[in-house]
Amino acid sequence: MVNCKNYDDALFLMKELMIRRGYSPLEILEVLLDTFASRFTCDAVFDTLVRACTELGASEGAYSVIEKLRTEGLFVSIHAWNNFLNHIVKVDDDVCCRFWFFYKEMVSYGYSENVYTFNLIIYALCKECKLLEAICVFYKMLKSWIVPNVVTFNMLVDGACRISEMDVALKLVRNVRIMSGGFVVPNIVTYNCLINGYCKLGDVEIGERFLDEMIETGLEPNVRTYATLVDGYPRKGMLDEAFRVCDAMVEKGLMPNSVVYNTVIHRLYVEGDVDGASSLLSDMIEKYISPDKFTHSIHEKGLCRNGHINEALSYHKCIVEKNLTEDAFSHNILIDYLCKSRNILAAQQLVCSMFVRGLIPDIVTYGTMIDGYCKEGNINRAVEVYDDIIKMKKNPNLVVYNSILDGLCKEVSVDVAEVLVEELKGTSLYDVITHNTLLNGYCISGKIDKALDLFLKMRKERISVNEVTLHLNLFYGSATSIRSQTNGMIVSAEVFNCPNLKEISLDFSRQENDSTGLTAMMDGIGRSCPRLQNIHVASVRLTNAVVLALTAENLSFGIKKAFPCIRSEITDASIVAIASSYSRLELLDLSG
Repeated sequence: MVNCKNYDDALFLMKELMIRRGYSPLEILEVLLDTFASRFTCDAVFDTLVRACTELGASEGAYSVIEKLRTEGLFVSIHAWNNFLNHIVKVDDDVCCRFWFFYKEMVSYGYSENVYTFNLIIYALCKECKLLEAICVFYKMLKSWIVPNVVTFNMLVDGACRISEMDVALKLVRNVRIMSGGFVVPNIVTYNCLINGYCKLGDVEIGERFLDEMIETGLEPNVRTYATLVDGYPRKGMLDEAFRVCDAMVEKGLMPNSVVYNTVIHRLYVEGDVDGASSLLSDMIEKYISPDKFTHSIHEKGLCRNGHINEALSYHKCIVEKNLTEDAFSHNILIDYLCKSRNILAAQQLVCSMFVRGLIPDIVTYGTMIDGYCKEGNINRAVEVYDDIIKMKKNPNLVVYNSILDGLCKEVSVDVAEVLVEELKGTSLYDVITHNTLLNGYCISGKIDKALDLFLKMRKERISVNEVTLHLNLFYGSATSIRSQTNGMIVSAEVFNCPNLKEISLDFSRQENDSTGLTAMMDGIGRSCPRLQNIHVASVRLTNAVVLALTAENLSFGIKKAFPCIRSEITDASIVAIASSYSRLELLDLSG
């Protein structure tokens, strides 16, 4: 078949041998090698075998064929290598480590890149958001007298759009002819990349102008072109414009696909139009457009979001009975909402029903249940679920560990939480949420010294206090203990330099001989914590200067509530200054 150039038939046969008959790629290769000298006049049959492996997702099989051929002294074509590298770069994550490893191996054997190899290199660099390096590779192509094709330019345009460099993307599109020596012109994919880039930035109107430009140049937009615009307009709250684009799409003779329907249905649910979303789903089914797993999930999540969880459960039961769900994806959505609504028993029953149906819960399922149990205060049950994860030989992720950590801290089991964090550090499996959760646990349990120690350590390691509310309730000699923990440094200068901090509570009221520099502290808070919304400060030494320090420029726009517990030396001018500085002030407590 290969000798007769029936490549598609040969490819189909090889895939059938692997899928239906269970032959491994190496077994097929052995047969081909036995008959190679007598029957085959070209090595394209080996290229076809590598391609069959990559199309079936058998990365190791494809590489084993290449290695076997090389060790047998047979030539492996650049086409086989390109096919293998193309598969690897697409299955790799955002960092294409395996691609670069195999590419370097290929080059070490003396292969020279062709246009398809260079395209893969550019694609890998753009995938890693290394646009400058990708452009350098493009110029290397030109110096090697390799003419770029439209795929080369499309990858560069998409790479520029990926990192929001729309000016670069536009310059590439405008100069395609010049840069290719007149061999390349923009195609539908080029414009689709450009439109998608502008829509992601919220410039949907600009994106639609490029749609008009496409039509003027004689290019016919496809479903993907319109789907991008349909997705872009609702993100700006312009649902009517999305429907207008849908109408224009139909007028062009294009039928909206499930992606278009999913986008609009999702946005209708976000806006609370449950009837409209349900009606559109019915319209989708009537037009014989099969809902996919995303459609089902959007519908279930939309119903839950709008308080119709019983309807969501009924719909879920219906699609399960029709065998329209093949994994834990849609189950996880319902389990999450049941846990959030404190109906942990129903969530547990839904997990059990998965086993009955032959579906295996994934790490998201277990993580959601653990989080639900922790929020309910049932840390023991959460640990039991964690044990189930280990028994199922699944690897707990950081979300699971952070949920358990949060449950331990809220149950005032901060000592156990501390041990867990130390173990996580040993595996490098921790993040800013891990630190913030432990920090909050220290504060809840009254271990202020440890809280401050961790706080300073986080600052030293440049780990910010994230979107959590931090309460530092400093009782009984707190100023002295702070100074001893910070080697004599002032609290305001060394602790309260946190741009994401939202709330702070400082209580020095029982310390008559407290020597903390409150004025400097307030000034430091005002300059370095611009997102603060709630402040509580109590001290027998709260003076007029301290209150005036609250009127720092950076705090004047964000503060909502200020609670200075005032004892003496506060003038009317201070109160007027605070009132005029904080336009969003809701409450000023002068009860001290």
